[in-house]
Amino acid sequence: MSQAADDSRETAQLIPLAEARNARLSIPVTFNRQELDQILRIYSRMVAANEWRDYAIDHLKDQAVFSVFRRTSEVPLFRIVKNPALARKQGAYSVVAASGLILKRGHELATALKAFDKTLKLVEA
Repeated sequence: MSQAADDSRETAQLIPLAEARNARLSIPVTFNRQELDQILRIYSRMVAANEWRDYAIDHLKDQAVFSVFRRTSEVPLFRIVKNPALARKQGAYSVVAASGLILKRGHELATALKAFDKTLKLVEA
């Protein structure tokens, strides 16, 4: 078999792998059903306590974010972030305050959501 035939066969095998990597990279990070169930339990508890009123879910290329609002027109009070790139380091899940301060971080979502076990309330100045 000629060198050109071998090169074309290797190139043909590499193209699907490159396309698969690009397709995998373009898929956004999402919350699965169990994660959303845990988040929405806390959300419903805080809505019942009249602390939170609205939420937004963003599925980005590198992270998924569940933002909690007091009113729709405001900045989020808290953000629950899933960042798989940090899974082996600090943990994939974190709870971030409106100021950008990370309140709790963990490898499991339940660990990060323990930040809401304390009664966090918005202090108006």
